[in-house]
Amino acid sequence: MNDIKKIVLTGGPCAGKTTALVRIIEHFSNLGYKVFTIPEVPTLFTQAGMNYLTKNRGFFYEGEKATLEIQLALEDKFMRMAQECTEQPCLIVCDRGTMDISAYMAPETWNDITRAVGTSTPQLRQRYDAVLHLVSAADGAEQYYTTANNAQRNEPMTEEGLRIARSLDKKVIHAWTGHPHLRVINNHDDFEAKMRRVLKEISSVLCLPRPIEEERKYIIELTGTLPDDCIESDITQTYLQGDNDTEIRLRKRGWDDKFVYVHTTKKKTSENEELVTERQINNSLYEMMLGLADPTRHTIEKHRQSFIWQGQYFEIDTYRHQLEGLVILETKGITENEPVNFPPFVKVIKDITGDKEFYNYNLAKAKGK
Repeated sequence: MNDIKKIVLTGGPCAGKTTALVRIIEHFSNLGYKVFTIPEVPTLFTQAGMNYLTKNRGFFYEGEKATLEIQLALEDKFMRMAQECTEQPCLIVCDRGTMDISAYMAPETWNDITRAVGTSTPQLRQRYDAVLHLVSAADGAEQYYTTANNAQRNEPMTEEGLRIARSLDKKVIHAWTGHPHLRVINNHDDFEAKMRRVLKEISSVLCLPRPIEEERKYIIELTGTLPDDCIESDITQTYLQGDNDTEIRLRKRGWDDKFVYVHTTKKKTSENEELVTERQINNSLYEMMLGLADPTRHTIEKHRQSFIWQGQYFEIDTYRHQLEGLVILETKGITENEPVNFPPFVKVIKDITGDKEFYNYNLAKAKGK
């Protein structure tokens, strides 16, 4: 069977998806991959006469149902084509995926449509190896926001339009929340940095060695209320026994009593590169593998709050049990020379970027072991 990976490239309005697709095709084709790109189905439907803003409920329902059906059909057809490309690995990139459709309707309507099509939200998320969400320029890079490059875009070029774009951006992230490899790609003053992060994340999915880069991390104190639209989850991390140069981790992450289980292996391939592999597992395998837990390390439990602030993505982890009182803020994809847009409700106590004492792997180490 050919090695095929399928990812979703998504995001809010004016996020850079079009440019990213061009870079992905060029970069991974040069590495020997056959790259397939599946077009954005709602755009095809709009050009063909569909009106997603219609007040006609029946028309809207049938249009959205057809959108999902065609999205699924296109993905399945391209997967079959990729399976015939036996002489090279394949990468399928979807310009938006099935769960994007849910962000533009009420949850009840979405549930009706998925039932009618014979699927469900968990099944749809599992179709993809990764989801990359590019943050809209309307959030933190307003000077670059434009609707000129997409005639199908409905958000007006006003403050109200920017507010709508930011809201759509967050709805799409919520739609994909629960996928084990959802990555949010920040805005940057340097657009090239955003594109490099896209290529880096896809390289990780393809199990290609990647440069070891330190995410920016800070011990903080919360001094105010977080945004209402932040995503909250509970995380349990257990480290398994392994070779000295390999870190093996089980993660259980829950949202609203729904859980995802992920097995991750990190192995250094050189002084400056590491190979990271992730795979989603079921609850039974997760419970069985807990029997391989490293006896010298505690299980880490923490409550995570994730949100976008001025175009940058943050995760705040509040630790429990043996690490009670520790609160760490981590940024994602902010370059070394780029300023961090700290929210006003965050008080930085200490910059711990690169401090190995605060790696989760070391925080889990039992005293005296």
